[in-house]
Amino acid sequence: MRRRSVLLGAAAAGLAAPALAQQFPSKPVRIVVPYTAGGGADTTARLIGPKLQEALGQTVVIDNKPGAGGTIGDDAVAKAAPDGHTLLIGAFAHAVNPSLMAKMPFRTPDDFAPVSLLVTVPELLVVTPTFPAKTVAELVAMAKAEPGKLSYASSGNGSAQHLAAELFKLRTGTDIQHVPYKGGSLAVADVAAGHVPFYFGNMSAALPQARAGRVRALAVTSPQRSPAAPEVPTLAEAGVSGCEISEWNALLAPAGTPPATIERLHAEVAKILATDEIKAKFADLGAQPIGSTPPELTAFLRGEMAKWAEVVKVANVKIE
Repeated sequence: MRRRSVLLGAAAAGLAAPALAQQFPSKPVRIVVPYTAGGGADTTARLIGPKLQEALGQTVVIDNKPGAGGTIGDDAVAKAAPDGHTLLIGAFAHAVNPSLMAKMPFRTPDDFAPVSLLVTVPELLVVTPTFPAKTVAELVAMAKAEPGKLSYASSGNGSAQHLAAELFKLRTGTDIQHVPYKGGSLAVADVAAGHVPFYFGNMSAALPQARAGRVRALAVTSPQRSPAAPEVPTLAEAGVSGCEISEWNALLAPAGTPPATIERLHAEVAKILATDEIKAKFADLGAQPIGSTPPELTAFLRGEMAKWAEVVKVANVKIE
């Protein structure tokens, strides 16, 4: 009788795991975007959100929680119940903040359960239309001929655009002055007007400016040429190796979220990113859908943290 009870108990336990997995989602899913509406992370969330809602059969709500370099939104998700109903759109700053904010509160990737790397977006090196340098090699030659005379714009201290230019300086051995702006639109506007010679701009924002002739594109920072601008060479093709950089968005859940829930989310997101409709929409933005596995995202985040920690240290990058 006792053995029969044990067997029944084991059977019940075996049935419990699938039952628990099936409970997700049991209520609306909230995707927290730690930035303002209209930016890259917000766009990613709003492209994927409706498709995820269809796949899960539950309402998916996009919740913008900007502030403190993205740390407010990060903190909200890290403290949420680890049940898969509160998710985070992680971005470039997510892996850079630990190096930049040594004296400020921040969340590291260890505070989250990785779901999938969603998309990557390279930077586009653009110059003032009348800038004498027609190639990257000519730009580097000008910078070396007169150290400290040239300047570059960025969307702010510690931004992807700032770090891209600092990495470029390290790889080319050049001395170029940094002119930070409060946002990418202001930065590219001054480059277009000729007030600052060049800028590493987010592909989705800088490419339309280049197509309109307001700025001139010299190179893209991705490993391969972008399908959105196949005529623009990569920095490696232009003679600058080891200078690959992409902004990115990833889907993260609170640490401790059940593996079955993570797998369900990953499976649905991967299917969404593989559809022709979503591929086309991201391509229009100069973005590349990825749909990585959770372990692949873990490795990616560790690599990003190590890479940018070195750049921040060597270039002595600081934020206010």
